[in-house]
Amino acid sequence: MKTIGLLGGMSWESTLTYYRAINQGVKNALGGFHSAKIVLYSVDFGPIEKKMQAGDWAEVAAILSDAARRIQAAGADFLLICTNTMHNVAPKIEAAIDIPLLHIADATASVLVKDNIKSVGLLGTAFTMEQAFYKKRLTDLYGLQVLVPGEKDRQTVHKIIFEELCLGRIEPASKAAYLGIIDDLADRGAEAVILGCTEIGMLIQQEDTPVKLVDTTVIHAQEAVAYATIS
Repeated sequence: MKTIGLLGGMSWESTLTYYRAINQGVKNALGGFHSAKIVLYSVDFGPIEKKMQAGDWAEVAAILSDAARRIQAAGADFLLICTNTMHNVAPKIEAAIDIPLLHIADATASVLVKDNIKSVGLLGTAFTMEQAFYKKRLTDLYGLQVLVPGEKDRQTVHKIIFEELCLGRIEPASKAAYLGIIDDLADRGAEAVILGCTEIGMLIQQEDTPVKLVDTTVIHAQEAVAYATIS
């Protein structure tokens, strides 16, 4: 079994989900008392969040690249960045290490393509919904049409992520707001909606809506399990 490198802590709430899902996946795959071989580096998100909000992505890349090198040095065979937004600096992190990086958008797109989905809604931080690093990858590499909420709804989605979910707060009113935004994306033609922030799955689950949801955290964790356990 390969050793999985996890670059986490952004936020630690969603990193918990990764750790649990990966270990459960390895147990299901191998049985018995098997659990995942993991090297986890959990950063202090406070300084990184400030750099990100200020648009200082170069410093964010430097901090996370250093963490990735430490994960590699500790013996990881491959790396996951346990957050969608920080894939904005994935190329810089990838260039800093010699082990493979499993990109969260690639793992997500492979599921969408397998399900023959052509048009997909995207929820996430404002960075993920508005910048090109995520949407362009889905469009250019996988031919997907990506729909995002309108400006006001994007602000709502972003605010709930940073002011509630990253702090472990689950509010019924926020759940209702997200479900309304998901319905609107479906009305605009989205055949599925990507939960493109690793915290959103804390708030919204498939049983909450008839619209197909694609939880990137779950998919990324499953991809890690497959990569670690299949020789």
